[in-house]
Amino acid sequence: MQHRWIDETLSSTRFRPYLRKMDGDCATAIDLYWWNVEVSAAFYPALHCLELALRNALHRQLVERFGRPGWWDVAPLEDRHYALVGKAADKVRQQLRQRRPVTPDDLVAELSFGFWVWLVGKEYHRSLWEPWLHRAFPHRRQPRSALYRDLDEVRRFRNRIMHYEPIHHRHLEADHATILRLIGCLCPEVLVQLRRRDQVETILARRPERGGERR
Repeated sequence: MQHRWIDETLSSTRFRPYLRKMDGDCATAIDLYWWNVEVSAAFYPALHCLELALRNALHRQLVERFGRPGWWDVAPLEDRHYALVGKAADKVRQQLRQRRPVTPDDLVAELSFGFWVWLVGKEYHRSLWEPWLHRAFPHRRQPRSALYRDLDEVRRFRNRIMHYEPIHHRHLEADHATILRLIGCLCPEVLVQLRRRDQVETILARRPERGGERR
C-alpha cells in the first residue's frame, strides 16, 4: 500500500526511524508514528506545570533577593544569559507594538525554559543558589548538581517534543517520573492536581510493538 502523505507531508527521512524500529513493517511504523504524536501531547501538562512552577519559584526568590521585579538589571548574570533577557525584551516590544511599556511579568513569561534551568547551573552556585535559589525547591532531596542534571535533561526532552522529534526510543517512564519528581520539589499541591489529570501512563501502556501488538 502506498502512503503518499509519508513522502509529501511527513517526509521519508523523518519516517525512517519509525520504519527501522518496526523492522521495516510500514503499518506498525505508522502506528508507532501516531503513538509518538499522542504520547508527546500527553507530556504537555506535566511539562507545562514544571515550566510554570520553576520560573515563578525562581523569579520570586530573585525578586526578594534584589528587591525589584526587574532583578536581571542588577543580578550577576553571565553575559550570554543577560543577552537572553535582552532578546526576550526585544521580542516582547515587537509583540506589543508600543501599545504599552514592557513589564517584568512580560519578560518572565517570555524567557525560555532553558534560561531558568541555567540559573540552577554551577555558574551561579555561590552567587545565587547558596544564598537564595535553593529556597525555590523546599521539598528537594538532591544536591543542586543532581537537580540541574535532571532539569537539563528535561529541557532536552522538552525541546524534542516541541520540535516534533521522535521520543519513542527513550525510557519514557523514567522521563515521566523525573518531571513529576521535579514538580513535587517545587510545589506538591500542583503535583496532586496534575496526577488527577495526567494521561502519560495510560498512553505508555498502549505503545505499539513489532508485529502489530500493543504493549
